[in-house]
Amino acid sequence: MALGSALGVACLAAALTIPTIIAAHDARVTSRAVVPGASKNAVYQEFLDPYGSQPLRRVFIGRTGVGPVPTPPGVEAIPQAGEAVVSPKLGEILAANPRAAGLVPGRVIGTIGRAGLGGPDDLFAYIGTDPKSLSAPAPLGRFGSKYTQHEVIDPSTLDILRFTLGCIVLLPLVIFLSVCARLSGESRARRLAALRLVGLSVKDTLRVNAGETVVASGVGAVIGLIGYLGINEIMARIGLPGLHWFPADGRPEGATIAVCLLGCPALAWVVGQFSARRAAQSPISVRRTGERRPPKKHGTLLLVPGLGIIGGYCLLSAMGRDPSGGSGSAVLVPGAVLMTGAGLVFGLAPITSWLSRRLAASSTSLPLSLAMRRTEVDPGSALRVVTGLVLMVFGASLTQGVLIELDQVTRRTAPVQEYSLSASQLSTRQHSQIAGLSGVLAHGLTADSWVPTMEQELPRIRSIVATCAQLAAFTETAQGCIDNRVLRIEDPTFPLDEDALPGSNFTFLLSDGRKLKASVPHDAVTVRAYQPSEFAGPSLLIPPSFLPQGTYLSGARFVLASSSDAPTVREVLDGIGAVAPTASVEPVGIVIDSLAQLTVIRSLLVVGMVLGLVIGVAAFVVSVADRAMERRGQVAALVLLGARAGTLRVVQVVQVVVPLAVGLGAAIVAGWLAESSYLITGGGAVHWDWDGLPLLVACAVGVMLAAAVASLPMVRRHVDPEHIRRD
Repeated sequence: MALGSALGVACLAAALTIPTIIAAHDARVTSRAVVPGASKNAVYQEFLDPYGSQPLRRVFIGRTGVGPVPTPPGVEAIPQAGEAVVSPKLGEILAANPRAAGLVPGRVIGTIGRAGLGGPDDLFAYIGTDPKSLSAPAPLGRFGSKYTQHEVIDPSTLDILRFTLGCIVLLPLVIFLSVCARLSGESRARRLAALRLVGLSVKDTLRVNAGETVVASGVGAVIGLIGYLGINEIMARIGLPGLHWFPADGRPEGATIAVCLLGCPALAWVVGQFSARRAAQSPISVRRTGERRPPKKHGTLLLVPGLGIIGGYCLLSAMGRDPSGGSGSAVLVPGAVLMTGAGLVFGLAPITSWLSRRLAASSTSLPLSLAMRRTEVDPGSALRVVTGLVLMVFGASLTQGVLIELDQVTRRTAPVQEYSLSASQLSTRQHSQIAGLSGVLAHGLTADSWVPTMEQELPRIRSIVATCAQLAAFTETAQGCIDNRVLRIEDPTFPLDEDALPGSNFTFLLSDGRKLKASVPHDAVTVRAYQPSEFAGPSLLIPPSFLPQGTYLSGARFVLASSSDAPTVREVLDGIGAVAPTASVEPVGIVIDSLAQLTVIRSLLVVGMVLGLVIGVAAFVVSVADRAMERRGQVAALVLLGARAGTLRVVQVVQVVVPLAVGLGAAIVAGWLAESSYLITGGGAVHWDWDGLPLLVACAVGVMLAAAVASLPMVRRHVDPEHIRRD
């Protein structure tokens, strides 16, 4: 009980501290937010750029007077022109990569302290500059906003994350702590019944049991809390993908400590009082193995409204109606998910008892009959064994839905992701290196035609420099393309360019100062571009062979294309940052903050799944071992009656696998419906997660096989005389 409580409290502290870590990050980021004011002493301009797949924030500050200037948190003094103060992580990047020095013009005179950083991996800089060099200066008012800014996770998404973590961590955790509080339930009940029979009152008997459970769980809670503190110190230095924190951020607050140190013993006391009441009130039936009451079926009724609501949403979607939107779904779907999860827990025992009775009545196999009769008599033991794993599978389904919904919101719907860079910021070598990065499918140039003066409203045309294969990689369809020929581009989804008339002549300026003349031909290539795209709108296709060797069009944008899945996008952005750290990259159609946010959410959900897996497996191992200890007397009786070792092993495996199969099957069906209802009400394009269903089924089969193998060593044919009883 003490060790089980320690593990449970460590997982509980980790789950409760995640919001604290996020809140501490957001508080420090908000405290450094620049607020414009009426100051005449300084102006500022803030920039947000991607450095690889990480957001890089830079605040340029220019002094316009000699008066006092507000100082940001973590910085001793505002840097003067030509000086800079950077975060420690950015300082490491600048020291390791001299090419990145262009990101922070000026001499680095110090680093930002912890008070001005969101986390240890924060890329941030305050740069002193000449006010005249700022393109859009604003008067510097103060540092620190009244409202939270630049949250690591959007508030609406954070609510979804909390609910999901509650389902996949806190619900299995309550079950696990309850299992630990009922360890050796049968032997303890016999001991408490003996105390009752020698004259102890009902109240005193319950007090004895409460004292044991509270002390054991209290000691375990202290051990678990100390263990979590040690793990936090290690993990804070390692971090998670997209989220790093200071060790102090992960230390539990007073409320979390109170919940861990008081909540766990309180739960153990409640469970202990419930489990010991039968031994205290009817000791004779416990000592002589009296007939047990059938499990109550009231808990199963929770499945009716839960499955009714989520099934109703799924039915509406199957009928072609869209039930998304509205405030009712935001309340009904989470409530239905909780009721379904609770119904799976409380309904497992009566369902397993009913199924065992039917199987035992129709079976002609001795091992199956023995296993089913035993499960019929004591279905509550099956509840303790499999509930944690059932909730884990149910929570895994819900987690898949959350990830799919977030993925739809934060990424492009098109299968291709584009990256746009200024060609003038790249050398010839960098051009070739970036074009050959892993994950890059194609590259091309986009540029406007040259006009001698901006004062005259002369016709202009936008062009693409690419081969037919490159054009096909950037667009949904490309028909009629001919290599090494200038072609007019037609896109039926885009307005017609009135300047791109066949026979019109346009001039393009090359990077070496020479000029390239091109005429709009009658021949056209018909394309359908993705939206948004750099290739949506240009009216002229110029083959790369028309450009002199080593040149490019002046003012051109160098555009790359890759697949739009998040890992590939991060890989390409990181590759661009390594090759050209000072180049400004525009990921077309996505916001770099959203990409970073998705990484953090994935990391936290993976942490939740790992905690849920640890809790579920621990509950299963503890329950199976405890159940085997309780069944020693029954195994001894079967051995004396002549049961073979193979028969006993089959009985043990069937007793574990059948309730587990029932629970996991129900969890897969209910979880998939819950996931689908969440996706349907979310309003995204994906309503049915058919791809994730085989994975859940495969995991369930693997869990059952592992449970069967783990049950075999629990059967011992050695007969201990103290287990021989005269029932």
